[in-house]
Amino acid sequence: MTTAHDIPDLLSPEFHDDPYSAYALLREHAPLLWHEPTSGYVLSRYADVRRVFQDREGAFSTENYAWQLEPVHGRTILQLDGREHAVRRALVAPAFRGRDLSERFLPVIERNSRELVDAFRDTGRVDLVSQYATRFPVNVIVDILGLDRADHDRFHEWYTSIIAFLGNLSQDPEVTAAGLRTHDELAAYMLPIIRERRNDPGDDLLSRLCLAEVDGTRMTDEEIKAFCSLLLAAGGETTDKALSSLFANLIAHPEQLTALREDRSLVPRALAESLRYTPPVQMIMRQATRDVEFDGGTVPRGATVTCLIGSANRDPERFADPDTFDLFREELSEATSFSAAAEHLSFALGRHFCVGALLAEAEVRVAVDDLLDAMPDPRPAEGAAPVERGLFTRGLETLPLEFSPVPRARRAD
Repeated sequence: MTTAHDIPDLLSPEFHDDPYSAYALLREHAPLLWHEPTSGYVLSRYADVRRVFQDREGAFSTENYAWQLEPVHGRTILQLDGREHAVRRALVAPAFRGRDLSERFLPVIERNSRELVDAFRDTGRVDLVSQYATRFPVNVIVDILGLDRADHDRFHEWYTSIIAFLGNLSQDPEVTAAGLRTHDELAAYMLPIIRERRNDPGDDLLSRLCLAEVDGTRMTDEEIKAFCSLLLAAGGETTDKALSSLFANLIAHPEQLTALREDRSLVPRALAESLRYTPPVQMIMRQATRDVEFDGGTVPRGATVTCLIGSANRDPERFADPDTFDLFREELSEATSFSAAAEHLSFALGRHFCVGALLAEAEVRVAVDDLLDAMPDPRPAEGAAPVERGLFTRGLETLPLEFSPVPRARRAD
């Protein structure tokens, strides 16, 4: 098996600064790499990553989440397989599609976006990350759960701590301690509210989770709390980084920004391409349930496999000119890009396909409409040089923009 000493290590500053160049070397020279620092195997080619995610052979499990996610979230639906997973997914999935999404969540999404945009639309300047992207999805989640809006800032702090814990591959003890503390604080906050909603349910998502039943099975208080914690992290992180990256990619390609501004129906295509080109989640792990052969060697039973989404999404064997952002890309279809039939791998695939993909798509559609209405000519602020950061998840730390303010339309409400 190729060790590829000349390829930047996943934990090195060189890889952190430019993972996409390293991905190309991995795909060509070490499609299956043993990574000593994390004691696991790394897959970088599209076909291999897709094979693991779809897992039609039952060769991979999500048992790795017992050490990766459970300490901060508790035991979540991601760790389950078979009927147990199918029942738990059936309990939560209906709330994130169809009429529930359009009638219950969309007004909450629209209100939160409008409030954040109104806070800066008259100024002509905004850091799209800190003033909008990191706040918007977390605020939406708090509201759809029916929690106290006064706790938006508190949830934002918990969200930041959880995301840092999940990406802590170097095992920084302070980051670990903060994540474990967040687990306890969130449990102390959520469990009494969950008990209250069981006794006195409302019309919010948390109440629906408390009441949901499939084949005589209901979620326990701890399972609901763990799902809310997972929703906060997964739902917040994906939309947060996807939004800022989408705008950065569009601003870097003015002709595509113009096309989208004039035809808002292109938003899903633009989001799908941005998810392919700069995926918020760069890697997902699985655990082999038996020995599995790949080009380059064998993954032994019990081994952890790191699937590099950021690399697979730029594999030239699957996508033409993969290092180019193109919202008109023929390989992606808006009809399937937010479903388990997606060609990009940013929401994973198979039975563990992201349950909140349609929620994220709805949030981005609303966000793009509101943001482009408020700043029709967004451009990088003078002297700004946005930089991507992150290994497990990756995105912009800041995105300072300038724009010509548009007079606020008078609303009937």
